Amino acid sequence: MDPASFLRGVAFPGNERVPYPRAKPEDAARLPLDTWSCARIPVGVRLELIGDASEIEIAYRTETEELGYRGDGAGRTFAVWRDGRPVDCEKASLGEGTVRLSLGETVDARAIVYVPEGMKPTILDVSSVGGTIEPAPAQPRWVAYGDSVLEGWTASEPALGWGHQAARDFGLDMVNMGYAGSARGEIASAEHVAELDADVISITHGTNCWARTPHSVGLYREGLRAFLDIVRGGHPNTPIVVASPVIRPDAETTPNLLGASLGDLRRMMEEVVQDRIAHGDADLTLVQGGELIDEGQLADGIHPNDEGHAAMAAALGPAIRSALDRGVS
Repeated sequence: MDPASFLRGVAFPGNERVPYPRAKPEDAARLPLDTWSCARIPVGVRLELIGDASEIEIAYRTETEELGYRGDGAGRTFAVWRDGRPVDCEKASLGEGTVRLSLGETVDARAIVYVPEGMKPTILDVSSVGGTIEPAPAQPRWVAYGDSVLEGWTASEPALGWGHQAARDFGLDMVNMGYAGSARGEIASAEHVAELDADVISITHGTNCWARTPHSVGLYREGLRAFLDIVRGGHPNTPIVVASPVIRPDAETTPNLLGASLGDLRRMMEEVVQDRIAHGDADLTLVQGGELIDEGQLADGIHPNDEGHAAMAAALGPAIRSALDRGVS
């Protein structure tokens, strides 16, 4: 069967070189190189289906085994989750291959197949074994913009990133626009979020504005205001949830090249959002990111471990779902 109807989390139309881009390919030259490099990795792309088949067979092609800093956490397997639990997984190989996966016994629940994101797979064909399958019903579309934490660093597998967990737990169709080492609120990215269909939006960036491309408090303030203006221009009434950066011990009180600590940037992000809410944006929600996880839930002093991702999903998932439900009530 044509896999297109089963695919979820695809942001923009792709091509042979980048089948599932998370930024517009025609805007690649407008984006920072690190953003476009991350956008070529199909983070958040997955298959969703229902049916009484006992197994699913997937034909695929992968491009690389070099997964970089994330290692196996970037994804080396096809993994089935159903009714909120893992059911089966099988390791992917480099190049073309086929996997056969059990769909479990909960035939009345949605099955989600997570792909080996870091290997840059293309799904070539999908078929059922021992019954039938069909694409799962549509769910509210959640467009999520953020950095490496949203991209899933350093969860032990893609399915355990906070975005995937929140989407499973709260019935959302996540489009993951998390760009590791990037996501500094670039205008082109704001335009991309603004033009995508979305029922709810989240914005969770800021850490990379401390060091990778240092921002002063003033530069960060104006960049965030511009980013929110553009997104709101494309989505006048769409609920938007903004979460300030999670804790990073080495950056909390350490000034960057332009004199701003991460704590300074976090407070400014929260002030900008609170000011917009106070001035009438009732569809905007603030989550204070510094309180979401503690130092013991960081794998490397920067990125959450599995426990940290679970804590973020448990906090941000309800906030995003609640904002969505208020918006449609």
